[in-house]
Amino acid sequence: MLLVILELVGIAVFAASGALAAVRARLDVFGVTVVALATALGGGVIRDVLLGVHPPTSLTKWPYLLVPALTGLLVFTFHPQVAKLRRAVQLLDAIGLGLFVTGGTSTALALGAPPYTACLIGMTTGIGGGAMRDVLLREIPLVLRREIYAVAALLGCLVVAGGSVLGLPEGPVALAGSALVVAVRLLALWRKWNAPVAHGLDA
Repeated sequence: MLLVILELVGIAVFAASGALAAVRARLDVFGVTVVALATALGGGVIRDVLLGVHPPTSLTKWPYLLVPALTGLLVFTFHPQVAKLRRAVQLLDAIGLGLFVTGGTSTALALGAPPYTACLIGMTTGIGGGAMRDVLLREIPLVLRREIYAVAALLGCLVVAGGSVLGLPEGPVALAGSALVVAVRLLALWRKWNAPVAHGLDA
């Protein structure tokens, strides 16, 4: 039950980030809700499609649809107040990323995926929704152009996959992987780290 609650919290935070971006793009209430749903559930849907889980888990359980939809509507209504909670949203987003990444990697391993495949699927679970959000809003995905996001996700995947290879207990390993993702993500935000880009390009 605790894991389900934490996962729903992560879904709500991802939905809020998508809804805020949609509000800034001046989408109507339906558009804001759609983007919120895509941001919250996109990574999990991609994970399940890659793993052959049909229909995707998030589309068969009503709380996974209701929570992001309601979050999108709340952000649409109270977006000025939500926008002021930027630091809190960033913290919860980092926690959600950690949970999604380790959960996606663990799911892939449990279904028989090799460690390197599980890492790629776990990373996609964490960043897929944000990438879908940016594509819907006609932007280059944030994870491809700024901030240490995908790298933090991949580090968490490596911890979980490495723990599986070594035969370590799944729960503590997943917790360690999530903690590493959160720590790297928050440190990158604090230090304003970005992945390097090519030099010598015309402005």
